[in-house]
Amino acid sequence: MWQELGIALCLVLVLEGILPFLYPRHWRGAVMQAARLPDRRLRLMGLASMLLGSALLYLLH
Repeated sequence: MWQELGIALCLVLVLEGILPFLYPRHWRGAVMQAARLPDRRLRLMGLASMLLGSALLYLLH
């Protein structure tokens, strides 16, 4: 199980690094916009992301 968790975390790092590598200016602007969002909006976006990821993982597994 620990090996699979490590693989998953490595894939997250690879996927999150694609946009800053390919489009650094646009990525920086998106991060700056996200920094101005209220905490409630960020929490809802995080929750939606976790639920979507969990649902997709359940469907694929």
